[in-house]
Amino acid sequence: MNDLRIDKWLWAARFFKTRSLAQTAIDSGKVLVSGERVKLARAVHIGDKLRIQIGDLVREVIIQQISDHRGPAPVAQKMYEETPESIRQRVEAVARKALYQEPSYALEGGRPTKRRRRDLERVRSTS
Repeated sequence: MNDLRIDKWLWAARFFKTRSLAQTAIDSGKVLVSGERVKLARAVHIGDKLRIQIGDLVREVIIQQISDHRGPAPVAQKMYEETPESIRQRVEAVARKALYQEPSYALEGGRPTKRRRRDLERVRSTS
């Protein structure tokens, strides 16, 4: 097998849990092949350079193997090689994220629970 649809390869290499998530990422421009946006049916080949954005992390990988079978993670990791620059940037991003937590992440969303509401009322009544 010399080529394969990009969505199948991304799924088999375990970048995305499902092919539909891979397809959505490709459609939204979060997956680039050699710096260019591609369509779902684009075939990838050994040696192609992919830029994959998943959440806040960006990974640049070079395809080493082509397979349409989704296997265990150690086998999937042999299907690509991450560039040294990408590894460095990813490690720095994780370190930055560990040092600085976005304040909005600590906020609880939605309606307060009964216990939380009582605590809020207790604080408001003492003020």
